[in-house]
Amino acid sequence: MNKILLIVTCLMVTLGVKAQRVIVVEKNSAESLSAAISEANQTNEARDAERLFILIPDGYYDLGETTLTRISGHNVALVGQSMEGTVIRNKPDVKIESISKTAVFQNRGWNNYYQDLTLRNDLDYYAAEPDGRAVTLQDKGNRTICNRVRMLSYQDTYYSDNEQCQHYMKDTEIHGTIDFICGAGDVWFERCRIVTEKRTPDGSGCNIITATRTSETPWGYIFNHCTVENDVSIFNYGRSWHTKPRCVWLHTTLLTPEKLEPTRFDDEGMKISSNYFKEYGTMDAQGRNITPKSNVVTFTLRDHTQPFEAETIMTADEAKQYTLERIFGDWHPDKELKKLEKQAQKQKKQHKLN
Repeated sequence: MNKILLIVTCLMVTLGVKAQRVIVVEKNSAESLSAAISEANQTNEARDAERLFILIPDGYYDLGETTLTRISGHNVALVGQSMEGTVIRNKPDVKIESISKTAVFQNRGWNNYYQDLTLRNDLDYYAAEPDGRAVTLQDKGNRTICNRVRMLSYQDTYYSDNEQCQHYMKDTEIHGTIDFICGAGDVWFERCRIVTEKRTPDGSGCNIITATRTSETPWGYIFNHCTVENDVSIFNYGRSWHTKPRCVWLHTTLLTPEKLEPTRFDDEGMKISSNYFKEYGTMDAQGRNITPKSNVVTFTLRDHTQPFEAETIMTADEAKQYTLERIFGDWHPDKELKKLEKQAQKQKKQHKLN
């Protein structure tokens, strides 16, 4: 009997040790944050590594001109104290302006989790010519979950850079001006806040929220119960990048619907005409359905060749096809988020971040 109790006790201690795999970053220290990420990359090199938490107190973590801080470890959770209070930023030299060179973080791991953080790219957007591409999260990994993550930049703010990826975002806030949610894969945005900034210093020009390049996955970008906040420049939902771009907006709340372009989507694609751009159940700030009964758009390339005419308003039956189960199969990011959020709360309390 005593041997059984001893075995059970040892198992509980072992499980407890696994549950306590935590690195606590020194407040306001970018060096401590970088060291924690390096340690996590080495410790969690294997795809089946146990979950490791990096806890980041409220503070300002200035990476300076450093770009592409790589998170290559798997099952790593970067958890800040609060979304607005934990700020991680860089400021790339405007001369290296690029979608592939400027990111604050470059995620390469699988099943990584980000919570209660602000990622800010301070590249001087309005001084950049002709573009101001400055990424906060360039995600080359798979099955990333972002929960209450604020991403601040202007062009190419969030970049899903894996043709076969599946990602999930909830209660996340993304700011930008043009193509500021861009890339490949199947990405579900749940109850996110999409904020368009001034396209130019005087507010002229048009904001373009998304630029998709869906190639090897069937669904593309799905925005569900998201809110679009727009105060200055006019805007549209997005444009096609290349391959087979797909993007749908379900039950979207528009705070300034009068500033949405009449075509609703940009009718000029970059490398291909639109493949599947749709919306359903769009509402105003008072919750009134403002979805047009029909919105037929002729999409073309920039040189106005390859015309492609399409109806952008979904039917109810089409909208019903969009469920987490159908899109992600055996991956259940909503359930995983709840579990990780509970674990993160316990760790933050234990380490006095709350």
